[in-house]
Amino acid sequence: MIDIHSTQEFLDALRDAGDRLVIVEFYGTWCGSCRALFPRLCRTATDNPNIVFLKVNFDENKPMCKRLNVKVLPFFHFYRGADGQLEAFSCSLAKFQKLKDAIAVHNTDRCSIGPPVGVGDVLDSSSSQEKPAEGW
Repeated sequence: MIDIHSTQEFLDALRDAGDRLVIVEFYGTWCGSCRALFPRLCRTATDNPNIVFLKVNFDENKPMCKRLNVKVLPFFHFYRGADGQLEAFSCSLAKFQKLKDAIAVHNTDRCSIGPPVGVGDVLDSSSSQEKPAEGW
């Protein structure tokens, strides 16, 4: 997990991640739920090395957190490259499945339209109701 100490570090980390999934945890050192969640979050980061995990201390970055609508802790943002922010929600240890579900939804290969199909396969499987495009 990468500690973020400024808005510029945050923006740089998002840029450097490219098209990888980025999960940002906003936390407070005084927050009991944040402390309880942290070991499980670390295991999740270890189990998902293809995901970039960032952590932002709310007290050190209040202006940025407020601009990002972080109003309760722990709070998570999911980002991916050109797609920007995908999801944002609060999550405690008791609701950790919510985080795992969001990872399952958003941590997919970028091109997930199915296995490659040859041109012949596409033409053989096309419906007989389809009409060829005019002018072809």
